[in-house]
Amino acid sequence: MPPFLFWLFASLMLVFGAAVVLNRNPVASALSLVVSFLGLAALFMSLDAYFVGIIQVLVYAGAVMVLFLFIIMLLDIRAEERRRINWLATAGGIGVAVILLVQICIVIGHFQPARRSFPPLARSTTDDVWNIGQLLFNNYNLPFQIIGVLVLVATIGVVILSRREPR
Repeated sequence: MPPFLFWLFASLMLVFGAAVVLNRNPVASALSLVVSFLGLAALFMSLDAYFVGIIQVLVYAGAVMVLFLFIIMLLDIRAEERRRINWLATAGGIGVAVILLVQICIVIGHFQPARRSFPPLARSTTDDVWNIGQLLFNNYNLPFQIIGVLVLVATIGVVILSRREPR
């Protein structure tokens, strides 16, 4: 991957990760989290970890975000938007984040292995996706099917619980 694309996806992740925390609207935060997950998947793809990148998109950007959106449906968004910002807690959080950043910079600056570049990774001779599929559908087929049914029941339960009663 060219360095330009690395910096593009890394900055995309950082900007939208900050937007997750800074947005007052939970739906906008959830959508920012999706973009951040997609940037992370692109970085995994650049490391030739295609399976991890695809799983990142399918599991986190797909399934986990659907779960978050169901939770957001259960919230009273208007009541959250009316809440006032606690400036003392915000300043304390920013102070703790700055102290943590300074500590990380000091530790990395004094840690000798952090200054060396990583050697190139050896190419894998086996197909990891095929091995995972074999294990999942041969050895763990019954638990896989049970988890699928549990997720379906949980989804139906959330839809029923989030339904508003007529007034």
